[in-house]
This record gives sequence, C-alpha cells and structure tokens, in this order.
Amino acid sequence: MMDKLSLKIAGEITLSKNPGASLKKWREIFGVTQTELAKHLGVTSSTISDYEANRRKSPGTHIIRRFVKNLIEIDKEKGGWTIKKLREKGDQEEPYEIVDFTTPISSKKFIEEVLDGDILTNEDKLEESKLYGCTFVDSIKAILELPCDEFINIYGSTTERALIFTHVSMGRSPLVAVRVTELKPSLLVLHNAQEVDGLALKISQVEKVPLAKTILPIEEIKNKIKEKDY
Repeated sequence: MMDKLSLKIAGEITLSKNPGASLKKWREIFGVTQTELAKHLGVTSSTISDYEANRRKSPGTHIIRRFVKNLIEIDKEKGGWTIKKLREKGDQEEPYEIVDFTTPISSKKFIEEVLDGDILTNEDKLEESKLYGCTFVDSIKAILELPCDEFINIYGSTTERALIFTHVSMGRSPLVAVRVTELKPSLLVLHNAQEVDGLALKISQVEKVPLAKTILPIEEIKNKIKEKDY
C-alpha cells in the first residue's frame, strides 16, 4: 500500500501533461541518478532516459508505482533525508483535502444522497458521470497559497471526482480557475454560495462540467461518505 507522499508523487506524474518531465523532476528532487534508478528497477539507463524524454509510450500506473517505490527505497538507503523534508512540508495545512471512494457512484446520486444539494447546470450529464472521490478545496487558501503548477494536485489520482469549493461567495473564482486549466473534474460543487454568479454558470455550461451547490456542513458531508461506505 502506498503512503500519502507516494500517492501524491504518483498522482502528479499520472495526471501530468508531460509525464516524462514529472518523472525527471522527482528523480532530481530525490537526488537519484538515472544509473541508480535503472539498477533498482532492473532496466537500462537508456530506458529511464527514454521515459523522461517521452520517447517511450507514457508509463502506466504499474511502472509509476515501481518508480516511486524505488525512489523512496533509494532515499531510505541514504538516510531518508529527502523523505523527511517532503513529509514535513506535507504536514503543513493544505488548502485542500482529498477523499477517495471505495466504490464509484454517479454524480447525481452523490448530489442527492450525500450533499442534499441543488443541481445548477448540465443535469443531463450527471447519470453518465462517475465519481471515484471528492476533494474539499478552501477556495480562499487555494487562490492565495496554491501555485498554478500545483493546482492539478487537487485531483489526486483521477479527475473523475467532485471538487467541493468552500468559502465561496458567488462562485466565480473557482470556476475561472477550472476554466484556465486543462484538466476538468466530473462535478463542481459550491458550498454555502447563497447566490451563484452568472459568469460561473456560463463557464460551467461552456466547459460541460455539471455544477451544484449545497449548504450541508462539511463535517456532515464527510460523515455521510463514511456511513454510506463510498
């Protein structure tokens, strides 16, 4: 089983538009040479080079898991200093919280049974839309603290999830953030938005991403997810 740090690294590589560059970035962060990594993986250095230069087919989840596992094992052999620094950084309060479901559910069922929410746009896409998790995003903290190149991290290991934005007023900023990024979620949810901005509704329709709102307390939403064993 992969720990939180391993999942974060694997998720970023998997969702990256340039997986080779992400592989190289993390290898260099851990201070591991291509030769060291190749030896642990039982492949040639040229194979690592090909993956990093995107000369090979994009690596599958199995290869990425092995890549991350071996980076961490190599670091432990050297004293585990990189792991320690990354985990200390990770212990700082993040502007988002990722929750993965045990079994997928439809977006419509999630809105009705978990959020007790209202559907605002693209209702016709809800039945076909599957959710494998959700992410609670503090919209204010995300805007102030989350660098643009780290925004993809809120998706965890898949975009087939609901992004639940908290601390919103009318919902414009979260929708604009989604509009300007290439990755799109299966569902957008505005928490405690009394009145939704017209531009937010328009962006949702243009991007063909269903939008909903709920006033249910966040802790109650989390409790429902646990109770229903999603």
